[in-house]
Amino acid sequence: MTTFQEQIRQGIPVNLPPKKTFSPGVSHAPKRKAILSREEEKLAIQNALRYFKKEWHEELGIEFLEELRRYGRIYMYRFRPDYEMYARPITEYPARSVQAAAIMLMIQNNLDPAVAQHPHELITYGGNGAVFQNWAQYLLTMKYLSEMTEEQTLHIYSGHPMGLFPSSKNAPRVVVTNGMMIPNYSTPDDWERFNALGVTQYGQMTAGSYMYIGPQGIVHGTTITVMNSFRKVLKAGEDSRGRVFVTSGLGGMSGAQPKAGNIAGCITVCAEVNAAAATKRHEQGWVDELFYAMDELVARVKQAIFNKEVVALAYVGNVVEVWEEFYAQDIFITVGSDQTSLHNPWSGGYYPVGISFEESNRLIAEHPEEFRKQVQLTLVRHADIINKHASRGTYFFDYGNAFLLEASRAGADIMAEDGINFRYPSYVQDILGPMCFDYGFGPFRWVCTSGRAEDLYATDQMALDVLLELKAAAPANIAQQMEDNIKWIQDAAENKLVVGSQARILYADALGRMKIAAAFNQAVRDGRLSAPVVLGRDHHDVSGTDSPYRETSNIYDGSKFTADMAIHNVIGDSFRGATWVSIHNGGGVGWGEVINGGFGLVLDGSDEVDEKLKQMLFFDVNNGIARRAWARNKEAMEAIETELSRTSNLQVTQAQLVEPSLIDKIFA
Repeated sequence: MTTFQEQIRQGIPVNLPPKKTFSPGVSHAPKRKAILSREEEKLAIQNALRYFKKEWHEELGIEFLEELRRYGRIYMYRFRPDYEMYARPITEYPARSVQAAAIMLMIQNNLDPAVAQHPHELITYGGNGAVFQNWAQYLLTMKYLSEMTEEQTLHIYSGHPMGLFPSSKNAPRVVVTNGMMIPNYSTPDDWERFNALGVTQYGQMTAGSYMYIGPQGIVHGTTITVMNSFRKVLKAGEDSRGRVFVTSGLGGMSGAQPKAGNIAGCITVCAEVNAAAATKRHEQGWVDELFYAMDELVARVKQAIFNKEVVALAYVGNVVEVWEEFYAQDIFITVGSDQTSLHNPWSGGYYPVGISFEESNRLIAEHPEEFRKQVQLTLVRHADIINKHASRGTYFFDYGNAFLLEASRAGADIMAEDGINFRYPSYVQDILGPMCFDYGFGPFRWVCTSGRAEDLYATDQMALDVLLELKAAAPANIAQQMEDNIKWIQDAAENKLVVGSQARILYADALGRMKIAAAFNQAVRDGRLSAPVVLGRDHHDVSGTDSPYRETSNIYDGSKFTADMAIHNVIGDSFRGATWVSIHNGGGVGWGEVINGGFGLVLDGSDEVDEKLKQMLFFDVNNGIARRAWARNKEAMEAIETELSRTSNLQVTQAQLVEPSLIDKIFA
């Protein structure tokens, strides 16, 4: 029997493994639409076969063509490893570098069936957020990582490991790009074509950079968003108990919504068309109660309102029907949103009303134009019923999933009176932008590579100690942020947020991130933590992402359609100490709509890492604050002034404010 370590070192097997049977008990990606010409199909097969020796080509060529036509992609199922896929303790990985072993752990965590949405298709979340395009890429990457020294860097092109190249000890160990297309070739159909050819992939925000930590990552951001959305509409002294939050989506990331609603303290009603996804979240404890009948859901919601409960309810069905029935039943929705994957509207990210889940999937594969038409009709209907609820006082916000964007493209009544902006704000415009990002607060996360819960609880306490220290001196404008995150970390273990690796997330600014990281590194050094800690973040942060309809939607100087910030973040992090860096086209709002940059940093207890974490984390946050301040965002201008006053070797170009009356006078 070949051991796990031997299989990792082997890479692509010496002997051709037997063909694997399709696993019906696993959640699989929907069939992608047939988009390649016959000549392009030939090219796709050639591209796939180049990973393997010639004597296998005929057998695999026939098999890969069958996969391409049956699933729309070549996944190379035959080469999926037989060993269990999960994040092992770091010492179990065969590696010459601790940093490489940590990356191997993170890759396996992203492909863990408990974490990944479609694990056999190497898709972590969002319907198409892939770690690799196929299993050959996974096998080669793990082999390279097992061989890597600390004077080599692995360069990965959209899942393909191009190779190990000489570099310095201070260079990143891995550099990842995903979907870096020439701009004129970055439409959704371009993705379908080039992904089917096997030459690019959609890495989402954290899947393709190995930094996904299961639903917890989005639970925290959703909790902060939902708490603040209720604060925007409730009167002083009121709380959210017994008040209704309606949304949809229980897939890889949006499954976090009911858990977040419970933490925020409201009644969450979340619709999901995929019964398997809803059942999975219920079994995992993210949803309290599951409903298949609308009349039963309505009765339960009325009861919860009357009793002022905090409860998470899931409805197996289309959310449009929930909005419409609640309107007819006069159930007041205090807060509403939508978190389906509308960045991927034509391939299963959003489903039409009145058509079953199974029939919809058939339309995606066999009649894509009809499916597209039905989705757009549903978006119009969806927007119309939201407008009716909004007229009653519902606060609706776009969750950055491209709901408003795709609804507008479908012709829905979703535009503001100026015909340029949307009727409803993005949650970044109204909540996370001015309250968090502009002040430098964003999703700082870490993974304990020992795999021990005891290490995670120890890091929770270290992070809590830092937050309490910083809160004591925090100005009033960020005191609420500090308090929310203190409550979050205090309750983290009780809320049972861990899925997969022993990971945690909270929102912190640059000072908080540096202090927490320094505490972790010291604890690794003196043995209070039994193994290194991996630092990272969601790309959904202060500096990591340029996205005009989400992360940078509150940039109003016209630069929200530029991507300089994300590119500078990745380059800047790379030479300031990051263990790996990644840059992606696409993310939560869609291919061609956003550029995401991310990093990973291994805290191994060394003195060198003490310096790396200071330099890298400082730049990783303040790069974005400086850009936001240059855009004349009031909160960011305050934040950069604070940083300039305490960091003597920081200099930034600051914006001079112009009186609006002067502009009016010039144009009079």
